[in-house]
Amino acid sequence: MANLLENNVEGKIGTQKYLCTISWRNGTLLMDEPENIGGQNIGPDPFSTFLASLAGCTLSTLRMYIDRKGWDIPEIHISLNLAQELNPELETTISRAISFPDTVTDEQKERLLLIAEKCPISKILKNKITINTTL
Repeated sequence: MANLLENNVEGKIGTQKYLCTISWRNGTLLMDEPENIGGQNIGPDPFSTFLASLAGCTLSTLRMYIDRKGWDIPEIHISLNLAQELNPELETTISRAISFPDTVTDEQKERLLLIAEKCPISKILKNKITINTTL
């Protein structure tokens, strides 16, 4: 199975509690935890970053579709959160709310909802995931 990314996403942490530096293609992202659990709140926490991936993928997928259709939808908003509970296994539910300007028709909204479900990150999250960890 071939990698999707040309270069690996890489990360490192030093002695500063919870502050991680994550590098990709040509950029760097700082990740941290909130102050209330010992971080310094310098960057997004892992859960926020995870949801940001889904948000960015959903928005980009919708924009590609809207542009291809030639629809006049200048702005899309998205809001995400997640909840977890044990019963007896860990169950995670992601809430994703997408909103459009009032000019978008109900028919367009229905189609865009289907397209949002087809974004690559949504597909990854809804299918089997295997994490192979090595040292």
